[in-house]
Amino acid sequence: MNRIQDKLKENKKLLSIYFTAGYPAPDSTVKILQELEKSGVDFVEIGLPFSDPLADGPTIQASSTTSLNNGMSTEVLFEQLKDIRETVSIPLVIMGYFNPMLQYGIEAFCKKCKEIGIDGLIIPDLPVREYNELYRKTFEKYDLINVFLITPQTSEERIRFIDEISDGFIYMVSSASVTGAKTTFGDTQETYFKRIDAMQLKAPQIVGFGISNAETFQQATKYAKGAIIGSAFVKHLTENGVDKIDDFVKAIR
Repeated sequence: MNRIQDKLKENKKLLSIYFTAGYPAPDSTVKILQELEKSGVDFVEIGLPFSDPLADGPTIQASSTTSLNNGMSTEVLFEQLKDIRETVSIPLVIMGYFNPMLQYGIEAFCKKCKEIGIDGLIIPDLPVREYNELYRKTFEKYDLINVFLITPQTSEERIRFIDEISDGFIYMVSSASVTGAKTTFGDTQETYFKRIDAMQLKAPQIVGFGISNAETFQQATKYAKGAIIGSAFVKHLTENGVDKIDDFVKAIR
């Protein structure tokens, strides 16, 4: 069974952390993963930087620019992660845009992910029906879970279809805006969280966008299986480098 599926069975609220590979330093990726596991994070999303990150807010965009300037690429990331399973055991997900994967070759990309121990992919700009018709068999061949995103504007029909073909969790975007930390969620988000919870989907939901502290983590996980912190952690890396990661995580839960 895939590590993500195993993790989703655990009887607790899950905390995932997102960061951009190759940030803040070209060789910091492995160290950050090791420190996140030591600090008790349940799984990690490794951002593959892209020159036109449409869904990302300014903090993550800036980290992507630095990462690209640091020389990060698909090939470099795979090289850095080739021995990652010797020191890191939690689920690892690569989050990135479809174009770099397409340029690498979809089957070659999936095969490499399997070789190094990647458990899943989040590809915000890959249409769900295109995935289902053209790429699903390749992902399944290499035991890769593809994670789909829903937003407050996603139709019930589309959510039901995503739920039908999901093998892991559904990434529940907290708002229609780009990524970015918030200090609290309002009534609109709470109503959305309740509505999705009431649909009783088979796939667990993990909330992303806007989670930055203990309060927003608790609000997001009241109706969902877990939550993802991205911009707030990237800001922490900007200010502290790879130090004090444990302090950041402990402040969340």
